[in-house]
Amino acid sequence: MALATLLAHLAAGRFGRVLALTSGGASTASAAHRVLRLLLRTSPPPPLPHLVSLARWSRAHFRTPLPLPLHALLLAHLASNGFHPLLRSELHNLATGRLHSPESILRALPASSPSAPLVADMFVLALARASRPLAAHEAFLLAGAEYPRHRPSAFSVNALLAALVRADRVDLAERAFRVALRRRVSPDLFTFNTVISGLCKNGQLRKAGDVARDIRAWGLAPSVVTYNILLDGYCKRGQAGKMYQIDALLKEMIEAGISPDVVTFNVLINAYCKESNTRAALKVFEEMKQQGVAPTTITYGPLVSGLCSEGKVEEGMKLVEEMEELGLGCTAVTWNGVLNGFCKKGLLVEAEGCVDAMAQRDMKPNVVTYSTLVDGYRRLGKMKEALAVKEAMAGKGLSPNAKVYNCLLTGFTSNGDWRNVSDLLDEMKEKGVKADVVTYNVLIRALCCKGEVWKAVKLLDEMMEVGLEPTHLTYNSIINGFCEKGDTKAAHEIRSRMEKCKKRPNVVTYNVFLKYFCKMGKMEDANKLLNEMLEKGLAPNGMTYEIINEGMVEKGYVPDIRGYAAVSKN
Repeated sequence: MALATLLAHLAAGRFGRVLALTSGGASTASAAHRVLRLLLRTSPPPPLPHLVSLARWSRAHFRTPLPLPLHALLLAHLASNGFHPLLRSELHNLATGRLHSPESILRALPASSPSAPLVADMFVLALARASRPLAAHEAFLLAGAEYPRHRPSAFSVNALLAALVRADRVDLAERAFRVALRRRVSPDLFTFNTVISGLCKNGQLRKAGDVARDIRAWGLAPSVVTYNILLDGYCKRGQAGKMYQIDALLKEMIEAGISPDVVTFNVLINAYCKESNTRAALKVFEEMKQQGVAPTTITYGPLVSGLCSEGKVEEGMKLVEEMEELGLGCTAVTWNGVLNGFCKKGLLVEAEGCVDAMAQRDMKPNVVTYSTLVDGYRRLGKMKEALAVKEAMAGKGLSPNAKVYNCLLTGFTSNGDWRNVSDLLDEMKEKGVKADVVTYNVLIRALCCKGEVWKAVKLLDEMMEVGLEPTHLTYNSIINGFCEKGDTKAAHEIRSRMEKCKKRPNVVTYNVFLKYFCKMGKMEDANKLLNEMLEKGLAPNGMTYEIINEGMVEKGYVPDIRGYAAVSKN
């Protein structure tokens, strides 16, 4: 009768009465834990959902977590009796609670319970879903050591791999993938695609291709998603010859009977536009239409920006009109591309009209919009108007960023207006806008042109003190400044400093020294430097040839270059 009464109270959720009947009236967390332990050991135990409710009531009422061995016992019962939704929920509480390490939780599972491997597998899934990829990886490896004969589910492995890739731990994802295969997991296409995506993200394209080739060995076939991931990887991370690899992948894809989808076309169009090859991008665009694949906003964006960047603003605007006719929303990014095109052509009236068009479409101009306008006026030398655009930003609730200030600083230093330069630098400090590498490069270059090279060196020192890494442009500007003043000793010291910072001299560095030696009539030194440049594998550029022709050949000196074909124009 007492047991029936107890179970009735339990079923009704009267947990206080349960404690009163079993603990002599004591209402404590310890009493609740004793009751739960007792009921779990009753044969047969009361309905498990009621026991889970008791455990949750105890946690909430006494604000005390269950002792780990007791919680592990509850988890084992839930797994053994097929209460998987409740099991997932309890594991989620453990994963998000962060009270115990993965090792202590797995060690607490009853060793004799046949359901322990299942709980361990689902715990890995819970940790991955709780955005704890490193803990999930630790639990996965521990589960493998604890239950070597247990085959992990593809469900938990996939969640683990995806979490590690999102956390930029592709190295651990690759390791977990190999371990999962050794533990006889049955991978699906998502498993492979996740690993391929991570490797592409890391620029490990060869490895990504190897994993893709392994797909068929597991009785699976690559999908359009697989090829899209690889294509995107080559487009974003590929080096020399990447377009050849892209063509090969497309050919393989077509031969496998896989039709390109909208993502495929978008990836290709974006890649060609980034290569400044809008002609090829437009061909892909036309092919896309012919195959009946509907373009999206993502399709049009790079095309519009690419065309406008090349000065083909009218063509870009036609695409914008086409987008609007199709009912596709034109983003601020696309309009900024059009704006950039007008600014590059010096059509500032049209550029201002572009900003008005954005407002008419309920699209708020952003910082990029205004920085583009500032740069447009700067290109025309209209610094008063450029400054006015910066001031107008405040009225729109926007704060100028470093890029806006850098455009203005470039314009004022070119004009020799150092008063405005000083005012802008003071304003940047006042508004908390940190100077970046571009800021320093603008100032250093301007000081060197002004002949104040040692002031530029002080800026170089300051730049490094605040944790900014100088670029080749930084060093080359100072080297050129010293060469212009005839101080080659100081120029070589800056070159040595650059090399100590693991920046090898580039072709511009050599051009600066080469120009100086030719100017001073030191042809043997110029000849020696030219050979050194070639020995280091640096290809001469147009400026190099111009210096050689004007500074050496036209003065009657024929360079004695070892392997002259290396510098001969084709």
